Amino acid sequence: MAEGVQNGLVRASQVARETTVRRAANGIAYAAFGDNSLSGNDLERMVEAVPVTIAAALSRKAYYFVPLAISERRSGESADATLIAPAYTTELGDQAICHRNVSLDGADGVFISTRLLSDRFALAFEFFINVGHAFVDVAGVPDAFQQLVWSQALSDVRGETSRDAWENRHQSLAGDRGAGKQEGKPIVDERAKNIFIESAFSDAVAIYLLSLSIDFDYTELREREYPLLAPQPLADRLRLVAKLFPPNPGYEFAIKYRRRA
Repeated sequence: MAEGVQNGLVRASQVARETTVRRAANGIAYAAFGDNSLSGNDLERMVEAVPVTIAAALSRKAYYFVPLAISERRSGESADATLIAPAYTTELGDQAICHRNVSLDGADGVFISTRLLSDRFALAFEFFINVGHAFVDVAGVPDAFQQLVWSQALSDVRGETSRDAWENRHQSLAGDRGAGKQEGKPIVDERAKNIFIESAFSDAVAIYLLSLSIDFDYTELREREYPLLAPQPLADRLRLVAKLFPPNPGYEFAIKYRRRA
């Protein structure tokens, strides 16, 4: 049994040492701890939705699905410690965050708060967006995707897939709008452009994986801070991601359009 710290909390490093880590069929390392409200089959189905071509880049990652992950800052320390609640309480829920990254011996641990996320959709998307960002950190963004999303940005397609993508896309072309063009070419903020492309790719990977794991309506991803990317440009991104990273056996990628009444 993991040693207690306070209020029944245990350190993330202790949880990692004393919890059995499984290796999914696609190679991803994961574990479940505490009263996390997940069934083994549902968790396995979600983890194994990640195509082997993406999972191969995550060999140093281990994903821990825990009830609540809490940041503990102690005076005199330069970094936060991470505590794990074995069960949900309202008080601890108010202190928890969606996930915490923890450096472990031989691996990078990602502790995901399953009880802080309201349903299967929210949990799956939290996991998949972590996968998307981790993949970009290791493998970067494929050239074909870079070309596609930048051509969409230059065409001023409506909306984006996240706040980061939306803000950096506009920042990347802010000079073009404010100071005209140089020799007929847009003035580009290269740093903002790179962040935009990486964010758009991470988002596209996460949405693609979500579509493999569960059926969902794209509008469920809507947030108030920015307009959601138009359906056709999104479909073009997802089809390219599916071509680059085909689904594992037993999973299917499909886009279904709803006709307006």
